[in-house]
Amino acid sequence: MTLFNEVTPTAEDANVRRITIKVNGESRTVDVEPRVLLAHLIRQGLKMTGTHTGCDTTNCGACTVLVEGKAVYACSVLAMSMEGKKVLTVEGLRDGEKLHPIQQAFLDEQAGQCGYCLSGIVISTKALLDRNPAPSRADIVAALGNDSPWRVRSVTMIVRPPPLRSFLKFGETR
Repeated sequence: MTLFNEVTPTAEDANVRRITIKVNGESRTVDVEPRVLLAHLIRQGLKMTGTHTGCDTTNCGACTVLVEGKAVYACSVLAMSMEGKKVLTVEGLRDGEKLHPIQQAFLDEQAGQCGYCLSGIVISTKALLDRNPAPSRADIVAALGNDSPWRVRSVTMIVRPPPLRSFLKFGETR
């Protein structure tokens, strides 16, 4: 038995539960074991590999996704708790082949280091701008700059003078 199966009933195992979640605007029905984390469901179960798992301890933020508009570490959330919820991953920001303005701004400013945790930073930036369209430098650091060494350079690039104005001013295109 696998940890999760998409739309394949596994009634022989009483621990498996069928849930329906909306990921990037698309309803997905999956069978999951109670121990499966949202990050693993997204990556292995739904084959969306933009959400990374780095530490599995909520330290690095590489697994950040939006759940009902709020940034959460997908490595700390059980997939079963997502029943009926809306989840947005970095893949859901794109419009076909066109990058979201936040993604484009990070690319333009070369704000990623190795890029591994960048998807989490981009999603965290979206959450920040959704709740505060004109964040201060301190707001940006508070929202994006945890103590993870993986994030340090990216956040330094984001808040360097001037901050990434190209995404701090796009407002209505969020």
